[in-house]
Formats: sequence, structure tokens, C-alpha cells
Amino acid sequence: MAHLLNAAVYRFPNPNIVDPDGNGLIAMGADLAPSTLLLAYSQGLFPWFNEDDAIAWWCPEPRCVLDPTTFKPSKSLKRQAKTSTWHWSINQAFNEVIHACSLPRSYANDTWIHDEMIAAYHELHRLGFAHSIEVWDGQDLVGGLYGLKLGQIYCGESMFHRQTNASKVAFWALTVLCAHSQMSLIDCQLPNPHLQSLGAVTLPRQAFLAKLPALIAEGGLDWQTFQDCRFAVSELANPNALIPTALR
Repeated sequence: MAHLLNAAVYRFPNPNIVDPDGNGLIAMGADLAPSTLLLAYSQGLFPWFNEDDAIAWWCPEPRCVLDPTTFKPSKSLKRQAKTSTWHWSINQAFNEVIHACSLPRSYANDTWIHDEMIAAYHELHRLGFAHSIEVWDGQDLVGGLYGLKLGQIYCGESMFHRQTNASKVAFWALTVLCAHSQMSLIDCQLPNPHLQSLGAVTLPRQAFLAKLPALIAEGGLDWQTFQDCRFAVSELANPNALIPTALR
């Protein structure tokens, strides 16, 4: 990551200085090259803009985050998982996940995950920074999420579901994976009722930015260890959740 950060053409301003009122919009312009994106994320910024608009970089106040070790699934989700025949995996369908996340939702026809964004995160995935979690019903992809793993922080971008609670199961699997990898924080970016129902909380932007350098500087478990495996959703609540199903 260091060489990509050094290769970045652009520099971003300090959010606490340029946005004292906490509106969240920090800068406009630049590009979506891997070096630019990684520099932005390392400073707490992420891109969020509509197709054909200028690239906009955001750092919200407050920040929505979750400690993966404190995630507690609801009783109904635990009951569903316990009897589920679903499986989950890591990086086995990144393209399909980001495409599914880009589709219009029932509450909105527009999407910010347009072709330019998809191409940028595909490249970050190729470079080993962007990762997906998939949830499977047999061979059918029924839910998932994607984001960036930087040191000890996972920067979540988007999630989707095709069956009830499949995105919640994907998020639960993410917390299990992050806790196993001794990762300290999941960045959920903007608070919303769905994320808060999963245990996400808000953190003052200044506190989040103060934590970020140490989180990114820390190493972490390489998730490639698990990329050829599928794991039983029914085992998510067990200590051995990350033992591949076929090896039990």
C-alpha cells in the first residue's frame, strides 16, 4: 500500500479544517485511480457521487462504525441461521456482488455505484484491497457486501439481499471474519436504521480520524487463506465458524 500512497497525484485537505460545520463534503474532483482511492480512505474520505457528476469526496460527521467483537445478532436472526442451509464465502463472487449492489432499490431508482465506480473497485479487488462476502443458497447468490480492508479496519461500501435477512447474514459473517483476523473496526460510513439495528454506533469524526492512522498501519491476517472455502451459516454463532464446512 505504501508505494501506491506515494504514487498518488492528488492531496486531500483535512476534513476538520475545511468542514468545521460537519456537512461531510470535503473535496471535489481528482480521479478514481487506486493510489487516489487508497490515499483518500487512509485519510477518512470516500467517493460518493452520481454518474456524470464531478467526483465528490466525503467524510461525514459523525461517523458510523462498529467494533466487530461487539456484534450481537438478534434472536430472530440467530434462530434463522441455526436452521439455515445457506453458506457464506469470501471473494468468490466479487463481480456479482458489486453488480447486485449497483442495481436500483425499491426506495430509489438512482444508484451511486455506476460503471466508473465499479471499474475502480474491481481494480482495488485485483490489487488485493477490496473484498466481498457472499451468502449462498445452494449455488444461488442471495446476499452479500463489499468494501476495503486496510490494516485493521474494514471500510464497508454496500450490501444487498435477494432473500430475507441475507444482507444481515453477510454482515454477521463479516464481523466473525474481522474478529478472527483481530481487526478493530468496521467503518459503516453513514448511519442508518438498518446498520444501527446491527449494532453500529456513531463516533465523532475527529475521534475517528485520530484512530485511523494506527489502524491502517497495523498488519492483519491475509484473507486469501479462506478464499477457496465455504462456511455454514448455521455455524456463525460457534467458535469454529471459520472452519470450512467440508473439513468438519
